[in-house]
Amino acid sequence: MTDRDWYDDTDEQDAVRRAGRAARTGWTAIAGVAGALGCALIAGAVLLALAVVACLYVVVG
Repeated sequence: MTDRDWYDDTDEQDAVRRAGRAARTGWTAIAGVAGALGCALIAGAVLLALAVVACLYVVVG
């Protein structure tokens, strides 16, 4: 037998700790990617607006 008690749940606690760490890492990655996509979307919208303004300037001029 082992030296641990019958009710020793150290392995389960360690697994829960590792799962929590993996979940936090996953959510951090998801938030980073979503933030980067949001910034890219905003930058694209600004560039599109500038292109529209430039085209209007050419047409009026």
